[in-house]
Amino acid sequence: MRNIFLLVSVSFFVLISCKTESKREIKTETIAFKKEGDLSIFKVGTDSIVSNFDIEIADTDYETQTGLMYRASMEENQGMLFIFPKEAMHSFYMKNTEFPLDIIYIDGNQKIASFQKNAQPYNESSLPSKVPVQYVLEVNAGVSDQLGLQVGDSISFTRN
Repeated sequence: MRNIFLLVSVSFFVLISCKTESKREIKTETIAFKKEGDLSIFKVGTDSIVSNFDIEIADTDYETQTGLMYRASMEENQGMLFIFPKEAMHSFYMKNTEFPLDIIYIDGNQKIASFQKNAQPYNESSLPSKVPVQYVLEVNAGVSDQLGLQVGDSISFTRN
């Protein structure tokens, strides 16, 4: 009986201690865009540049899995270029992504192969490439329509 009383007393003390401990706010750091290269998009069959972008490059496992998650926005002339070791089917989703994106799938010859336009924030639905690709460019939603991008347009990029 004495052991039960002691156990209840200690449990009550621990419970009270936990409830009276002051709550601390968890601070998170803002993830800022880091320019790592330049990317140009060219109209199919021409040398005319449709647009230029400052790009952040995702080429490690961690970077490709995280992408633009936990960011509030991106400037209109910015994008994230995902680089994969070889062409394959790829699928993206918008988990923990706070703003809508156009996802531009690009083959190994650096030609636009397919799109997922206006991908919605926090949507965890699979957004497949539909064909094998080696690169993926994420830009703000609406940019691909605004620029009139189409399958067959090409890209060229340089790293800083």
